[in-house]
This record gives sequence, C-alpha cells and structure tokens, in this order.
Amino acid sequence: MEIQIYQVDAFASKLFEGNPAAVCPLKDWISDDLLQKIAEENNLSETAFIVAEGEGYSLRWFTPEDEVDLCGHATLAAAHVLFNHLGYSKASISFYTKSGVLEVDRSKSGYSMSFPASIAEESEIPSELVEGLGIAPIKVLAAFDYLVVFENESQVRSISPDFSRLKNLDLRGVVVTAPGDDVDFVSRCFFPKLKVNEDPVTGSAHCELAPYWSEKLNKNNLVGKQLSQRTGVVQCKVIGDRVILLGNAVDYMSGVITIKT
Repeated sequence: MEIQIYQVDAFASKLFEGNPAAVCPLKDWISDDLLQKIAEENNLSETAFIVAEGEGYSLRWFTPEDEVDLCGHATLAAAHVLFNHLGYSKASISFYTKSGVLEVDRSKSGYSMSFPASIAEESEIPSELVEGLGIAPIKVLAAFDYLVVFENESQVRSISPDFSRLKNLDLRGVVVTAPGDDVDFVSRCFFPKLKVNEDPVTGSAHCELAPYWSEKLNKNNLVGKQLSQRTGVVQCKVIGDRVILLGNAVDYMSGVITIKT
C-alpha cells in the first residue's frame, strides 16, 4: 500500500513558522488502527486524512495519541494541499467532519475557514491546573479546553508548565491567554493528554479564544498571536455562532508512505 503524504506549515507565511501538519489523501478509508499508527509515526501534532465525498471531502484528524473532533491548522493544511497539489479548482471546499461541515475559501490574502464558535463558561479552578501552571490566573473558564486568563502577555510567556500535572485534567487541554502588547490577545496551548505538550499554533483553540475576547474587547475582528517557539498569527472574525479564521500555509515536503501488507 502506498499513501501520498504532504507536510505543510499552517498559519505561516514562511517556512519553519506556524504549525506543521501532515496531510494524507486516501481513495477510501483504511482502518482506524492504521490511521492512528500513521499519525503516531508522523509524530506531528496532527495528521489529516481526506477522502473525496460528494461535492466535498470527508476529513479526519489524528494526534500521535488519538483522533480529535476539531483541528484548525490541519484543516488549513488539507485545503492548501487540495488547492495547490491535487487540482481542486473551485473557490471553496466543504469538509465533512465530526464537528459538522467546515467551509474553507481561498483568496489573495490566504485561506478563510468557517468554524463553530465554542463559548467558554466560568469554571472552578482545579488544583492540578494551578499547580501545573505554577501561577494563579485571573479566572478559569471551560469549553472543550480549560481557558485560563492572565493579566498580561509577559505572564503567558513566562509559564513553564508541569505537563505531568496538566495531563491529569479532565478536558482536552489547557489554553492560557491574556491581552496582547501588539495584538488583541495572545495565547499558548498545552495538550499533554494527546502527546502534544505545547502546540505551536492551534486553530481550534481560537474558536474558544475569539468569542471570549470579542465580548471583552467589544469587537468582532480580532488578531491573536500564539506565543510558542515557532509562533503564529491567527486573524479571527466572530459572526454569530461561527468563527472565521484566516491564515496562510507553506509547503515543507511531500513523499510516499509505503506499507507492506
């Protein structure tokens, strides 16, 4: 069995920035066990698998540990591969996913993705969370991640997590955030449960971040910066129950996975 594979830096304007994702186009679905083994072997935060379906594509995302319900950067990478390498000629792609239909449009300014907004609600502060971050936040909210709010960008930059403690929390991961010095908000994202201690740039987290900061700053158009080592900028627009994420992508490599059966 041979499977084409592309590696793309998503939410990046040049190579070695943003978040790398693998994209594997398939003719038909293979077993979940094999999908998971490929993602584990790739050892990237996400591997996206796509199969043509009707007018669009079925899309699934796997971390090295498990399948996830929503992933932004690997969706962007999948769209980039379809538009630039697989001859997709329409202006918009429909992806059928566990989080519903996700639309991705291409324009001169980049790729625009329509995702469901996730509204975080105030939560009790688990002791493991504060101990794992080593600093007490202003507040903690919960959606599919813990959304942990700090006073300023410097605090977010300085956090040195104890991942062994964060791994014990009940939600998917921990997203720390604060007002930005030169953008609307900054963030960092930790997912030790998924074998991704710190994710470089996380589109799905901005589905939680953008609605929160939209309400706090009283604006619908926002710019977020993820303060990972690779860093990345995500432009966000909140429209009702959707979040529009805008970003670019850059090719890193392509190849073939060969599996002997």
